[in-house]
Amino acid sequence: MHQNRVKRVLEGMAKENLTQMIVSDPCAIFYLTGVWIHPGERMLALYLTQSGKHKLFVNELFPYAADVEAEKIWLNDNQDAVSVLADYLEKDKTLGVDKNWPSRFLIGLIERHAGSAFVNGSDIIDRVRMVKDAEELDIMRKASELNDIAMGKMVKLASEDLDEAAMGRKLGEIWEELGAEGHSFEPIMAYGPNGADPHHTTVKGAYKKPGDSVVIDMGCIYKSYCSDMTRTVFYKSVSDEAKKVYEITRDANLKAIEKIKPGVKFSELDAAARDYITEHGYGKYFTHRLGHSIGLEDHEVGDVSAVNHDVVVPGRVFSIEPGIYLPGKLGVRVEDLVIATEDGCEVLNKYTKDLIVVE
Repeated sequence: MHQNRVKRVLEGMAKENLTQMIVSDPCAIFYLTGVWIHPGERMLALYLTQSGKHKLFVNELFPYAADVEAEKIWLNDNQDAVSVLADYLEKDKTLGVDKNWPSRFLIGLIERHAGSAFVNGSDIIDRVRMVKDAEELDIMRKASELNDIAMGKMVKLASEDLDEAAMGRKLGEIWEELGAEGHSFEPIMAYGPNGADPHHTTVKGAYKKPGDSVVIDMGCIYKSYCSDMTRTVFYKSVSDEAKKVYEITRDANLKAIEKIKPGVKFSELDAAARDYITEHGYGKYFTHRLGHSIGLEDHEVGDVSAVNHDVVVPGRVFSIEPGIYLPGKLGVRVEDLVIATEDGCEVLNKYTKDLIVVE
């Protein structure tokens, strides 16, 4: 068990007057225990209690769960797992339950009156996970370093006569060569007008033509942690309008990054980029939030948006990714990951943001 992380969760529970909580999300269990368990349809629950007598309820089909430093309650397919779990709970106390637990398990506990009340405990763990510790930050630096190397290779490939799907396949090969654990999300390779769709699905048979923008949005998994970055280049030539759009987008990225420091609201970061793009006449073409938190998952709780008035604290890792999307013409996005520090931020992505035209 990562005792310091567990301690922070217990402190969060205490603030909510919770003496017990079930953690069921495999990501959260890995975060607390260092062991990945993917239970499929079977019940998995890490029971945390202020008494310190934590228990892991896990099917015996996953023997590697023995590595978890908590008492194991081994289950099998001939048992009613919910009933077994219910017998260990404090029925006269409120029970916190984290996100994504199937209703067939939660409703079963409710029907058995396994707690005096049931509350969503997701926010407790999510807020602990928001602030990365030194071990996590070192891993994420390495993940972004691999992303920078891969981006250099992908930009070179953008000069070749490859369709979007082939570019995606090439990226998979690059991750394997670099020792990454695969994609952190389905990569976006978008040529010309396809780039005007921020979440474009890579298309087989979509080829670029001279003057097209090439949006490359990609990330890898390294030691279970995600990286994410976007660069936009141009094929053979760049029009005056495309150059203008690119430079506005890049400068919006830089203006938001310059504003990052403890105490600044995430909504203010969004405004720094959005207002700059709006001042230059492209506000309606910036159609998404400025960024998202990242860690064990590519998108974690906590974003960089106009409606998030939380303040930046050291250890938060998030993206800064303004974009301008002109329907039928082109798309431009420039994305970096940053770590909030005591006096500003550390930009994890080092790959150039200068305008590139590949031949």
